[in-house]
Amino acid sequence: MNYEEAVAYIEETPKFTTKNKLEHTKECLRRLGNPQEKFRVIHVAGTNGKGSTCAFLTSILREAGYSCGLFTSPHLVEINERFQINEENIDNDTFLNAFHKVKKLADELVAEGSYHPTYFEMLFLMGMVIFADAGVDYVTLETGLGGRLDATTAVEQPVACVIASISFDHMQDLGYTIGEIAGEKAGIIVPGVPVIYDANNSEAAKVIQKTAEEAGSPAFGVKESDTEIHQITRAGIDFSLKNGYYGNTEFKIPFVARYQVMNGALALKTMEVLRSIVPASLETIQKGMRETRWQGRMETILPGVIADGAHNEDGVAKFVETAVHFQEESPLTLLFSAVDDKDYPDMIHTICKNIRFRNIVVTEVGGYRMVPAKKLAELFQKEGYEHTEACPEIPDAFDRALELRGEDGLLFCVGSLYLVGEIKSVIRKRRKHD
Repeated sequence: MNYEEAVAYIEETPKFTTKNKLEHTKECLRRLGNPQEKFRVIHVAGTNGKGSTCAFLTSILREAGYSCGLFTSPHLVEINERFQINEENIDNDTFLNAFHKVKKLADELVAEGSYHPTYFEMLFLMGMVIFADAGVDYVTLETGLGGRLDATTAVEQPVACVIASISFDHMQDLGYTIGEIAGEKAGIIVPGVPVIYDANNSEAAKVIQKTAEEAGSPAFGVKESDTEIHQITRAGIDFSLKNGYYGNTEFKIPFVARYQVMNGALALKTMEVLRSIVPASLETIQKGMRETRWQGRMETILPGVIADGAHNEDGVAKFVETAVHFQEESPLTLLFSAVDDKDYPDMIHTICKNIRFRNIVVTEVGGYRMVPAKKLAELFQKEGYEHTEACPEIPDAFDRALELRGEDGLLFCVGSLYLVGEIKSVIRKRRKHD
């Protein structure tokens, strides 16, 4: 198979397999030669913020002189984005080489009358092969869904387990209370391995702390009250983590959303906990934080244009917090879309209740999960934005939103990671054409 055929094969995988037991994933790793044992792993779970936390950690590790792999999901434009080596997406040949190894294993399993790896398992196994072949020192590993039964939990000896913010999402799989969801996320905890976690939600914190105690794992909670924000500008945020290790050291992050301070603080606490095995100077950590790059989370994709993949209750609340800050200094335009398995009516209500927009444009994303632009427009109109414009085609919608933004305004592109990916794809194609 060539690269395009390999990607198509992976995308077809959900049609002929179901979720496998964790022991199956471990058996796959064993038959691949246990590639995950060739590097150190920092395992990161959470509802929101886990990818950003991974990005902060990766950037710091790179500045400290380590070769680092990063495994995340979902991808925004190209599937290769899920695998980064030293903060660069892998090339197609590297992807294809790993695919062939995993595909060969899958074929053997099926021939034995066993099981075929799932979509996410295929990608996770490929990631482990890719990072082992590249000889990286560290891998920051983001869970896919949950934690307890996630394929990534097949990595049995991480050096740290990090649990970012926990809120309601994927309840049909993870539970209908914060405690139940926290229990699933805490499933990544390994006996004796340090746990660094977002302790802002008391219900979640109690579950994580109890799980860590039962496993004999030292646990370190981080709260918003442990941080102090000094300033927020269009260029980013300056803050400090108020503890004995970092003192009054100021850290700059290139993001405009307040929630990134907590993700950054989790990364800082992780580096503090791991300081005996990953020594790094304050200057190195500061530079790593300052130069972190992460797609689709309050990301400035063009001057005056910010893209955020907020798609659940907690994500939307954090988007609102950021937009409210900026609406005091700039008129705001919104480009919005969502998929139909999210509570988009509530998302729209929350956004409209809290933010003043000069203009709103809606569009369509998500293929078979697409919500018609006309339907989205009607919801905004019911919230008082009678002049909401519906543009089903994303390039047209983006152009119209840019036009409406004007010279003095800010454009927020929000509601789905699919929307962020499509817009970034439009920008990339136009730059190539120019």
